Amino acid sequence: MANDICILGAGGHAKVVIEIAEQTGYKIAEIFDQNEDVTEVLQYQVNHDLENLSQCKNVFLALGSNQSRKMNAESFSTIKSNLIHPSAIISKNIIIGFANVMMAGSIINSSTKIGNHCIINTGATIDHDCVIEDFVHISPSVALAGNVKVQEGAQVGIGACVKQNINIGKWAIVGAGAVVVNDVPDFTVVIGNPARVVKTLA
Repeated sequence: MANDICILGAGGHAKVVIEIAEQTGYKIAEIFDQNEDVTEVLQYQVNHDLENLSQCKNVFLALGSNQSRKMNAESFSTIKSNLIHPSAIISKNIIIGFANVMMAGSIINSSTKIGNHCIINTGATIDHDCVIEDFVHISPSVALAGNVKVQEGAQVGIGACVKQNINIGKWAIVGAGAVVVNDVPDFTVVIGNPARVVKTLA
């Protein structure tokens, strides 16, 4: 069936994704996870044979790790639509890719571009003319001002604030509650107010 969906992931993030899928009319065909200690999630049985995923036409990657989503997106034919919570507020004037999840209370304003396999988490706000590249995670209660660019694989931590016209580099991590007033280099970790580089990632 066209509205059948398989979910890869059975952790906490997957619980939210499953509920959004149900609320938006999808039927959960099967849930997969490689962790054999997890046998059930939200009363669904968990299948640990990931080879069977190749038989699923619609696979949604309910994986909180940006790296894991990218790795699995290269391995499986994933869903080409998005999961958007009914309470999310999404401008009609955005460009959006596929396999993204927009959680409850998230807001995406005019002329923003969203790539593929992104997480826009609970209560996050993305203002006008932002660019969110593939495999990005915008955590709960993040506030991005206008014209912010978040490059591939970056994660903006819970409650962080990013002022206008900032660039957050590839696979960078913005710590929880950080206040970002300067560009963030690729492969770095920034924390604090104002945010400063504390670590370079290999």
